[in-house]
Amino acid sequence: MVERGELLEYAEFAGNYYGTPRDPVLERLKAGTPVLLEIELQGARQVRASMPDALLVFLAPPSWDELVRRLVGRGTEPAEVIARRLETATVEMAAESEFDATVVNASVEEAAAALVELMGLIPS
Repeated sequence: MVERGELLEYAEFAGNYYGTPRDPVLERLKAGTPVLLEIELQGARQVRASMPDALLVFLAPPSWDELVRRLVGRGTEPAEVIARRLETATVEMAAESEFDATVVNASVEEAAAALVELMGLIPS
């Protein structure tokens, strides 16, 4: 799919490739249906390059300390994985200005409501 240009965006993560097929996104947009992609920084940059009118939303933690607390508090990953994720988060947070809007993920409910509002599905 990568070689045939069938992906809107893609990235390698942990030895595997992940991506978003282009045609289903374009079909929904053509039908007037908003599309929400949950993608990382590399993918967002690819979407921006191919779809300059896309609204890019940065999902931010309430604070660095809260991000660390959440990652460590899960107790699901070894310390070296957490360290790698925090390194990645540092790079991603430095790129926040590349996005059109920021939603602070203080709670799932609040973040979801903010995203729905940004997508124009409810009046602001």
